[in-house]
Amino acid sequence: QVQLVESGGGLVQAGGSLRLSCAASGRTFSSYAMGWFRQAPGKEREFVAAISWSASNTAYADSVKGRFTISRDNTKNTVFLRMSSLKPEDTAVYYCAARYGFTPNYAPSNGRDYNYWGQGTQVTVSS
Repeated sequence: QVQLVESGGGLVQAGGSLRLSCAASGRTFSSYAMGWFRQAPGKEREFVAAISWSASNTAYADSVKGRFTISRDNTKNTVFLRMSSLKPEDTAVYYCAARYGFTPNYAPSNGRDYNYWGQGTQVTVSS
């Protein structure tokens, strides 16, 4: 069982930056691929970024490439999402998710592949 708690959300002006954190419980965090997803009001949840358990592979949605960076610290059971050059369209509730990693490069972008989800943290970008 893995429990996930996101933090770091808030209100920021367009062009600003935020760093989200997701703290995971459990001793096997280093075996889990991690992902970030987001859901804006009235829209479906969408993939943002993913990182394999080894951190050797990352994946990003086209809409955030070059602006967002996913990373992890397996010694602290934490995954991060550094968001820069934020836009109003980045406004959403951001969720982190986890699933067993299988291979060192496994970093799924499909939400259905994830077993565990956090409660989410709100990110609001004002224009």
